[in-house]
Amino acid sequence: MAGFEFYNEETATLEKEIERLGMALDIDWSDDVQVRALAREALSHGASELRAAANRAGDYRLRAKAELFGLAAVMLRIMEKSAGEGVLTHGGPAWKSFGRALWEESSGA
Repeated sequence: MAGFEFYNEETATLEKEIERLGMALDIDWSDDVQVRALAREALSHGASELRAAANRAGDYRLRAKAELFGLAAVMLRIMEKSAGEGVLTHGGPAWKSFGRALWEESSGA
């Protein structure tokens, strides 16, 4: 299970970035309504589209959202890959809150 350490390191790194971007965007990860709205936006707008708009406008909040939405895709991919190896991978409170909201929004729950 050599990949296990990799997943832990990647998860910790991503969690820190998710938290950093959350602070820049003033996200309260314990506010389910706010996080669900963010997840809904992440699923309805492509990160590349958002990044392009942010670069044109020079808007740091749009750039932060684009980066956060890109990290969400990486986060989900890491969880998928680790699950395929029989490893449960998850981060801290921000990761869990955002991951749950993404799951709920994508499944229509």
